[in-house]
Amino acid sequence: MKRQLNLFAALATVMGTMIGGGAFFKIASVSSLTHNAWLSILVWPLAGLIALMAGLSVAELAASFPEDGGAVKYLTVIYGPKIAFLFGWSLIIIYYPANIAALSIVFATQLKQLPHLQALSTTSIALLVMLIILLINWLGSKLSSGVQKLTLIIKLLPILAIGIFAIWSNQTNQLAGAPGPQITSATSAFSFGQALLAVLFAYDGWLSIGNLANEIKNPAKTLSRAITWGLLGVSVIYTLLNWGFIKTIPWSKIVGNQGTALLAAQKLFGSFGGLMISLGILVSIFGAINGHLMAGSRMPYTLGKQKKLPQAAFFAKLNPKTLVPTNSMLFECAIAVIMIFSGTFDSLTDMLVYVSWIFSLLLFIGVFILRKREPDLLRPYKIPLYPLPPILAIIGAIFIIINTTLTQPKLALTGILLTLTGWPVYNWTNKHNRA
Repeated sequence: MKRQLNLFAALATVMGTMIGGGAFFKIASVSSLTHNAWLSILVWPLAGLIALMAGLSVAELAASFPEDGGAVKYLTVIYGPKIAFLFGWSLIIIYYPANIAALSIVFATQLKQLPHLQALSTTSIALLVMLIILLINWLGSKLSSGVQKLTLIIKLLPILAIGIFAIWSNQTNQLAGAPGPQITSATSAFSFGQALLAVLFAYDGWLSIGNLANEIKNPAKTLSRAITWGLLGVSVIYTLLNWGFIKTIPWSKIVGNQGTALLAAQKLFGSFGGLMISLGILVSIFGAINGHLMAGSRMPYTLGKQKKLPQAAFFAKLNPKTLVPTNSMLFECAIAVIMIFSGTFDSLTDMLVYVSWIFSLLLFIGVFILRKREPDLLRPYKIPLYPLPPILAIIGAIFIIINTTLTQPKLALTGILLTLTGWPVYNWTNKHNRA
């Protein structure tokens, strides 16, 4: 693979993969969980802080090991190949397909909000948009990264428009007189934790940039910069956007309403402006799906190249013309199709966030392990204010894992069992390779 992705391309992948459906639609579930306008705003910068602490921690690992595989490579160095494979397996069969499926469903749902399109099939639209993105990625990483850059610029327009116009709007301030942020019981604390989990989906995706390490120019520096600045920028953007929603729309019309973004756009800009914002939201989701397929297809390719998957040669094969892993793309999309037919947006995203944070916790702990075990390791980037960021990231990860396990045990068990299906695959592959 060629090193053709610069800092802007890496930043576009980090931010573009994060900014998707969650930015516009998680307000529905968050408001239903918190039952409080201010808590529904404050959960965004809090989640952003957790994500930023996680990003600062992992950025040190990314700079030290700027190689294909990203987090799988970091886990291999710290804990050995078995744990690393389970994470890679969970990314292949849960994380990337669930993201692609969930965002395709959101794209279809949003498209049907437009005039004269309500009768279209949600499933058919979701499958069609996924096929279009598959074709874009099939034509090469230069085109798919170009789409990622363009969609990032376009997707920022509706977000900034809603946030900035909400500041200067003469509309009634719906936050005036709203009850202050209060958590008064264990039940409300658990609900806030669930809201935090829901919001963290909107921050998810930045870790995938490590999968593209062999295609990034000067990866040791570029990866850490893209992760840090991408997370910081997205945190500010998300907080501004959701503040704009809640300031503009009466609280009673927000709770549980996945059309909140459209309502806010129509109120601020009128029907035509609302239509333009809706199209911008569609571009935003499109870019996020593209980013997940672009990064996600590199994971089975990397494990296939290392002969860690059954039929490894199939996954390790590159298209001779475009030098992209088309077989891996097809495999990820095939699983995503199954998920489109079997899951919903919220259930899919909650599961992928839960599983990914279990392994993220191991990465944060791994920072301390490596600092002690390999003090002389070349670290082009070192965590600022160490050890505070990884400590805060560990606390956040433990809170998310415990809260989800207690409040959504079936979802947690399903995610764990799917991940553990990788254990016999790992053992079989090892035995086959030794034969």
